[in-house]
Amino acid sequence: MKIFHKPTIITVIVDVLLLSFSFFVVLKWFPLTTNTPFTKYSLPSLFYVITWILCSYLFQRYKPLKRQGFFVTALKLVGTSVVVSLFYLALIQLYFNNQFSEYVLFAVSIIVFAINYVALNIYFAYRFAVEYKDVVVVLEESRVNARGKEAVPLDKESWIDLCATIQDHSGKKVFQFLNENLTLADGNTYVYATTDPLVLKFQPHYQYSTIIQLEKLNNIRGINKMLSIANEKLPDDGVFICCYESKSTYKKAVLNRYNKGFNYIFYVFNFIVKRIIPKIFLSQWLYFYITGGRNRVLSKAEVLGRIYSSGFEVLREKKIGHLTYVFAKRVKQPEMVLNRTYGPLIRLHRYGKNGEPFDVYKMRTMHPYSEFLQTYIYERNNLKDGGKFYKDFRVTTMGRIMRRFWIDELPTIYNLMNGDMKLVGVRPLSVQYFNLYDKELQEKRIAYKPGLLPPFYADMPNTLEEIQESELKYLNACEKHGTFITDLRYFFLILQNILIKKARSA
Repeated sequence: MKIFHKPTIITVIVDVLLLSFSFFVVLKWFPLTTNTPFTKYSLPSLFYVITWILCSYLFQRYKPLKRQGFFVTALKLVGTSVVVSLFYLALIQLYFNNQFSEYVLFAVSIIVFAINYVALNIYFAYRFAVEYKDVVVVLEESRVNARGKEAVPLDKESWIDLCATIQDHSGKKVFQFLNENLTLADGNTYVYATTDPLVLKFQPHYQYSTIIQLEKLNNIRGINKMLSIANEKLPDDGVFICCYESKSTYKKAVLNRYNKGFNYIFYVFNFIVKRIIPKIFLSQWLYFYITGGRNRVLSKAEVLGRIYSSGFEVLREKKIGHLTYVFAKRVKQPEMVLNRTYGPLIRLHRYGKNGEPFDVYKMRTMHPYSEFLQTYIYERNNLKDGGKFYKDFRVTTMGRIMRRFWIDELPTIYNLMNGDMKLVGVRPLSVQYFNLYDKELQEKRIAYKPGLLPPFYADMPNTLEEIQESELKYLNACEKHGTFITDLRYFFLILQNILIKKARSA
């Protein structure tokens, strides 16, 4: 690693301004014993800034952020803060004989660290939301003649071993269920129960038409890796079977296990440890280092989304005991990289004016991997009143609160300022949703920019047909009276429904 490098000047300037601001806040408003804090601390402040800049340079904090990961960048910030603080603490104690206050030192260090850390979280949350590096794990060209090989039926001893493996690990009910829905004895099924996702790597391609993972996904660290390898090993239309304990099942078990009152306290603590900490950049590695990824809490949306993103289509689901078993058919190549971080900001691909695709920014209100489940939700749940998906389990509890108060829509202001959208206009749609619309309406929609406030909130339609009629009425008004007059009239109608009829974010 090279120590000497060309620093990014803007980051140095930002650090100097941030340090100056921190000293100003501490010396101006914090209680100090001296009556002339700016005079007394002017020279020490200058030396502190110089030391911070030099130390940051040595820790390579001034390299471009886009070439660094969050964990490394955060460690560099921690290292700089600790080294500079300890250095000046030693000087105060040993050389200046407590002439200067350690209180000022620690207050400045904490403020600088806190602001830098928050800024890093915001930056990387944005970066992880907008940087898509979705690549297939296996190239399509490598799947030549991806057909299942002729299997040899199991002999009596192998059949007994297979039955024992399934029953010992998962119980008799699971064995009966699998045996009723599969031909286990035909030699076309590979069964394994391990948390190591690389076990499948050593199996031959297309040897088995069905692969069964008995270990629940909650205990597997590399879920995406395992699913991608299964996709690679299975022939076309091969079936992968796995199981998981859903978040709702886990919550019910926890609440029933303890006395009322304490059970909710324990669940909240457990939720923070198993759901929030694994999602935070700096604590994520520590969580997985300690737990090995075992006993994670997984939502139904996240599990099914991972399955779909890895090139499978869910055929059926069956709950046995506290576990849900999923039958999934291989239909295509994986759509994403093996590891992906999900921050609070999301980027959604949408249709814009003239059919040009653009990205809409919103706050995350759904469980991770929910974006891969639109087809699944539509096929099983259809649409409810208002054009939303009926019983959409992808939305989190916090997400419902954010939608109720329009918090999730705040980042779309960027799209408004960027010129991708206007204040009033038809809602920007995904490919899946756009294809549900009539051809005539599709052509009219792409003639105008989409808007932050759609005509939906003016007419309050219930069904998809009524939503299309509402949008068609708005677009026809734009053609007849002009966009400005139409948008102005619709704006006041929408505002009235939001304030009086409590219309909420979609």
